[in-house]
Amino acid sequence: MFDDLSSKLQSTFKSLSGQSKITELNIAEAVREIRRALLDADVNYEVAKEFTRKVKDQALESKVLTSVSPGQQFTKIVFDELTYILGEKSEEIRFAAVPPTVILIAGLQGSGKTTFAGKLAKLLKSKGRNPVLAAADVYRPAAIEQLKTLAGQINVPVYSIEEQNALRTAKEALQFARKNAHDVLIVDTAGRLHVDEHMMKEVSEIKKAISPNEILFVVDSMTGQDAVNTAREFDKTIDFDGVVLTKLDGDTRGGAALSIRNVVEKPIKFMSTGEKLDAISAFHPDRMAQRILGMGDVVSLVEKAQQEYDEDQAKKLEKKIKSDSFDLDDFYTQIQQIKKMGSLTELAGMIPGVSQKLKDVEISDDALKPIEAMISSMTLEERQNPNIINAGRKRRISRGSGTSVREVNDLLKQFQQMKKMMKTMTKMSRMGRAAEGLKSLYQPGRK
Repeated sequence: MFDDLSSKLQSTFKSLSGQSKITELNIAEAVREIRRALLDADVNYEVAKEFTRKVKDQALESKVLTSVSPGQQFTKIVFDELTYILGEKSEEIRFAAVPPTVILIAGLQGSGKTTFAGKLAKLLKSKGRNPVLAAADVYRPAAIEQLKTLAGQINVPVYSIEEQNALRTAKEALQFARKNAHDVLIVDTAGRLHVDEHMMKEVSEIKKAISPNEILFVVDSMTGQDAVNTAREFDKTIDFDGVVLTKLDGDTRGGAALSIRNVVEKPIKFMSTGEKLDAISAFHPDRMAQRILGMGDVVSLVEKAQQEYDEDQAKKLEKKIKSDSFDLDDFYTQIQQIKKMGSLTELAGMIPGVSQKLKDVEISDDALKPIEAMISSMTLEERQNPNIINAGRKRRISRGSGTSVREVNDLLKQFQQMKKMMKTMTKMSRMGRAAEGLKSLYQPGRK
């Protein structure tokens, strides 16, 4: 996500490092490089032009502190402007004062609407809501079955009818939600391969019939400027409330994300980075700006950890680390916790400096499978006391896990190194306070 743009921007900042001060000459060159980087990232021309104009004006007007290098000062200016064009602050779903809250999902076919509907249902359910999904995409083959399959994974009901009538489906789904005490109704509407009159008329009629509290336009970020143009057409027809960017994990340019907020003047509310139902997060402009500039996203990383953080389990783990009794069973449990947090590539990108070091390196989510297989091939005694694993046991473990003896040796060696490192870790019970401190450091507009 944003790999090319991030790399080019960081290269521009480095060119300013070592300069004694910011001048019209070096700023003009840096701004040209930034404009070129934005256009290469498929950012709307007018957005790129306005962005670089503001950066240049602020850079030439700013007073550089003696303790701050020109590169740092310029980075701060670009960060503030990136945060601004991305929306300045995150905006949440507006829930109805009297349930149910109706959320209408719209967009082109293939943008990921149905998958997003399932993801949103899971997210809202995890926050104590009681959602129901409406299968109003009655044209695409297997769309209703896809929605039911997704909903089945999270135990959320789906309302559908046999008739190919999207308007009737939406109306009846609203009645169903009211009768069955569902406080959120998520309506998955039909899409087309392109904007057409019939699609626009249908989604407009559904909007009038169910009066949604929130209309979300789902857009495939990999379509670049086409996504922006489509958003403009939908906004004219249904006046949507927010944008959802999908497939950000496959987009190295990011032009849609940087353009759409300014072109349609609607906030980006969610972003999606994979097919798994937990691969969804609220969109935070300041955090996204940090990631684009290679600063990572520590706050989001801590929040993801907190979602899987079990206080009782953490206390037991802390006690085992202190007593040097942390074993491979505990290690296996920690691997499962990491996997729940999201893809390894996404997590690595949240760590400051790591995304650029791992540029062009593919981190497969299957990377942990050999380790899991080796630990699973051990007996309980071996997992609890790895020191007893001799040459014969290693051969048995390697055969059972489909790995080599060398890989088993590497695992045992790395495990011992990790045990030593964990003794110096900060107590996990302080994670909550640390997260609050990090949030205060990364507030939008903070000087």
